[in-house]
Amino acid sequence: MSNKRQYRSIPALTQLPRPVYARSENWDHSGTQTLWHSHAWGQWSYAIKGVLVVHTHAGRFVAPPQYAIWVPEGVEHQVISSGAAQMRSLYIRTGSLINLCWHNACVCEVSSLAKELILRFGCFDSEYKLNGKENRLANVLLDTLDDLPQAQTQLPMPSDKRLLAIFDYLQVHTGEQINIDQIGHKVGLSGRSVSRLFKQETGLTFQQWRQRLRLLSALNLLEQAMPVTQVAMECGYESLSAFVAAFGKQFGETPGKYF
Repeated sequence: MSNKRQYRSIPALTQLPRPVYARSENWDHSGTQTLWHSHAWGQWSYAIKGVLVVHTHAGRFVAPPQYAIWVPEGVEHQVISSGAAQMRSLYIRTGSLINLCWHNACVCEVSSLAKELILRFGCFDSEYKLNGKENRLANVLLDTLDDLPQAQTQLPMPSDKRLLAIFDYLQVHTGEQINIDQIGHKVGLSGRSVSRLFKQETGLTFQQWRQRLRLLSALNLLEQAMPVTQVAMECGYESLSAFVAAFGKQFGETPGKYF
């Protein structure tokens, strides 16, 4: 899949002209990806349309239109979209968001107020007046973002090379019916060792981690308007009811109502 995506350039900014800098991007169904990179400021990315995926060395973060992804200053990351998307990014000077949760990359829910503020702020000049209404709105926007709740649409990544090989395999073979002993055999581990290492490195059991991988993969397929029954099969669920139950438990909505 990735070889069909177009590579996007990274803005050649050495510093932000103001504490908050807005950037808009749109791309077609072929999707895009960036090279691995980092910034000297935080990046808050929100998809008006489409599904964004951000990889860091610590996790994989997925944001459908109801969510946004935050990446702090200095965190190396890669931004991916597998299909058409409209992204609104805010580059935010470090320290502007004061809650401790912003020290780490995360996914957060986007309120209706935040959406409207982002769209309005995106209309301003990048060097807006610091003593004008634009700066006052920027401060309201920062206060609003600071209070947004985090969401569980992220996949913690292990650091062990054998577990990363498991991730690479399951990302491609999401729907394959393979048990923990069989997947462990592929990387020279017993099923018990796979279970122990996943819990140790990600905080999730292997089954929890695998289920989250499947559900996050399902978001991309649903956004592409694939029928729910087909998504369930593609992601390894033996029945539609099992998929709907797991999806509802993770995201609080049925798959049919999510997009």
